[in-house]
Amino acid sequence: MKFNFKTQYIIIAVVVLIFLLLFGGRMFLIIQAGERGVIFKPYTTGLDKDNVYSEGFHIIAPWNDMYVYNVREQQRDEPMDVLDKNGLSISMDVTVRFNPSFDRIGNLHEQFGINFVNVLVVPEVRSCVRRVAGRYTAEEIYSTKRAEVEQSIIEETKKILSENYIEMKALLIRSINLPEQIKGAIESKLKQEQEALAYEFRLQRETSEAERRRIEAEGIAAFNRIINASLTDNILKQRGIEATIQLSESQNSKVIVIGSGKDGLPLILGNN
Repeated sequence: MKFNFKTQYIIIAVVVLIFLLLFGGRMFLIIQAGERGVIFKPYTTGLDKDNVYSEGFHIIAPWNDMYVYNVREQQRDEPMDVLDKNGLSISMDVTVRFNPSFDRIGNLHEQFGINFVNVLVVPEVRSCVRRVAGRYTAEEIYSTKRAEVEQSIIEETKKILSENYIEMKALLIRSINLPEQIKGAIESKLKQEQEALAYEFRLQRETSEAERRRIEAEGIAAFNRIINASLTDNILKQRGIEATIQLSESQNSKVIVIGSGKDGLPLILGNN
């Protein structure tokens, strides 16, 4: 009886060992830092979208599948050719940084799967860039409205990705390349516009300076008219006498002849 009892335990242990050897790799798994998992139960409820497994050690039934997603920030560099408003071909290099929404992995897996970057992110980025570029001319994209074009691409791409469980962190237009002939024509036009603006600025500055001088001259003339109108002969004689008195009090040697100057004003002869 003891022999049979031990035998049963040995058989059970062997079965458990074989089971672990066969299915242990599917039952025990570790989700690394920067990852999230979603489980698929083929024989019961199917994809469990509501429960997202975070990093750490997990045990699942061997007949279920765990799909693990990298939720760290990722980056894709996309060179592409787009058409402007007039149908001119433009080469653009775009960089997009993104990560899946942590708590929406189940929805992302259900709609796009593990290959979501190539199925969702890249096509939507390309589509938004082409759609926005088609609303502007090559000159606007290349120079005059570049910031506006970039902002429009960012806003539209971020909106469409967020609706599909992707958080876009940044989108950068690294370079915009035009055909050399078109690029040269645009740069020449911009140079001429800058020169015209500089010339206009000089004209405005010179006009302002001329106006300032005119106003100054008018002020001086008005001042002189007021002074001339207020200076009578008696006032001038009085000022002359006051000046003579001040000079006579000076220590410098001189000869003052009273009444010898014009209009009877003192005449000063010699000084050291």
